[in-house]
Amino acid sequence: MALRTFADGQIFGTRTGTGPVRVLALHGWGRSHRDFDAVLDGLDAIALDLPGFGATPAPDEPGGAGAYAASVEPVLDECRTPIVVVGHSFGGRIAVHLAQKRPGAVGGLVLTGAPLLHRTQRRGKPKVRYRIGRRLHGLGLLGDRQLEGLKDKYGSADYRAATGVMRDVLVQTVNESYEEQLVAISAPVELVWGDNDDAAPPEIAVRSETLLANAQLTVVPHVGHFLPLDSPAQLRAAIDRRLEVIA
Repeated sequence: MALRTFADGQIFGTRTGTGPVRVLALHGWGRSHRDFDAVLDGLDAIALDLPGFGATPAPDEPGGAGAYAASVEPVLDECRTPIVVVGHSFGGRIAVHLAQKRPGAVGGLVLTGAPLLHRTQRRGKPKVRYRIGRRLHGLGLLGDRQLEGLKDKYGSADYRAATGVMRDVLVQTVNESYEEQLVAISAPVELVWGDNDDAAPPEIAVRSETLLANAQLTVVPHVGHFLPLDSPAQLRAAIDRRLEVIA
């Protein structure tokens, strides 16, 4: 499927179907539009490469999910609204901002594996050497370059893979939480989660459901974080349910 540009040439992605666009798909961190190939087959849809991923250049300045939503927002004007916005992981963070900002354009959300709230139980502590280095840096006994070296060695895989402005984007977004956006969303929301998702555990989906005005949670057994690839039929079924309502 050939790439094309959207938002006045700022964002690359693909277009499926021949009718007015009714679905917009936003991928996760480090991924691309290709994650939705099976999910969107036969739909009138757009799947984007978000800035800094796939074919789309990185943003000029770092920003969180709200800044990414602002860059994606012009694509809504290329669709027949209201549309269904699908967001996986990082894309889900962006999707909730779009739904809050453009309630008339977003008629439904389908979210999967999206870390919308902070975990109630934190992951294991950082490596001892990194914790010591961070403490020394706070005391002015370790320079910025040395601390950055420790982050490169002991940081998450996403952090180690990110460079330049994208590393700053990652640091900003992982510290965000989206209670304000979730409470403000009026559109119906489908939460489709893998029960083995260790990047955004199902408890995040359960807590998110309580904040949303109109939400339905589906937990898919034996599936991890990459549900668009591992269980595309479940995600497609949720999209179809939302499309039936706004058709």
